[in-house]
Amino acid sequence: MQAHREQQQQPPAGGNRAAQMTSFGGPEILDVRELPVPQPGPGQVRIRVTAAGLNPMDWIMTADADTAARFGLTLPVGFGTDYAGVVDQIGDGVTGFAPGDRVFGGALSRAIADYVVVDATGKSAADEVHHTPDGVDDRTAATLTIAGRTASAALAVIAPGPDDTVLIGGAGGGVGVFAVQLARSAGARVIGTGSASSADHLRALGAEPVVYGEGLADRVRALAPDGITAALDLHGTDTVRVARELGVPDRRICTIAAQLDGIPAANGANATPDDLQNIARQVEEGRIRVPIAGGFPLEQLHRAVQLQAARHVQGKIVIELGV
Repeated sequence: MQAHREQQQQPPAGGNRAAQMTSFGGPEILDVRELPVPQPGPGQVRIRVTAAGLNPMDWIMTADADTAARFGLTLPVGFGTDYAGVVDQIGDGVTGFAPGDRVFGGALSRAIADYVVVDATGKSAADEVHHTPDGVDDRTAATLTIAGRTASAALAVIAPGPDDTVLIGGAGGGVGVFAVQLARSAGARVIGTGSASSADHLRALGAEPVVYGEGLADRVRALAPDGITAALDLHGTDTVRVARELGVPDRRICTIAAQLDGIPAANGANATPDDLQNIARQVEEGRIRVPIAGGFPLEQLHRAVQLQAARHVQGKIVIELGV
């Protein structure tokens, strides 16, 4: 182990492959470029990235200039936020991390690169680093940050417990994977919406599947004749409408992808680092399972992003940058 740590302190060989956009738009304008290896400043760590997870947020926030500006992004801009890897170099004043440490976290719109520099203090949800538990592999660790944070923040709004029956719209998506399992671990019964083909996937997560679309309220009534007590809408507003029709009070409904008068909204920035560490521990203990729908080398970035952007995959998409 000591030899490994010393090796990681040597200057990196070669360049820094990184996904980059020189204009805003869809996945088709993504390029992989050779960029200078970033250098960590005081309080920062440099990470050799081994895997980067994709999220809808990645391409939504880089789709146009106005949206990008809300996230503080300017051209040229990188791509991807979730990462896992190995600490390669530390800046002055850094404590708690050393070269060779396995880590994961978030690097807003720059995670898909051989090297990334982040703030070791983790003050921002979009610029953070955490130790990866020994029992969690890098591909899985690279899927936790955005979706895990978002699910934790949404569940904090509705606070499910053993007496609850929770309706989760979009339960099979990236955030839904975590929301279903976290709600179940809190003791709640979960009914999850999805396509007919996603039923087995939802059952494996611990949800009772129900097909979304017209007639959803009637199908939910048939599954839960005593009613539902809380709801998460992880896709739009259809689940909100149904939850209201079924008598759920607005304070126990939460959205992540839309804003409606009277309905609380949540995003990953509302979660805490402890929430993310808790999810990582539950993954290590086998209490949360993260299905990986596919792993792609950096050379197949366009294919991977287009697959994820279609939002029909059952599980997470990961870009593999090597070990």
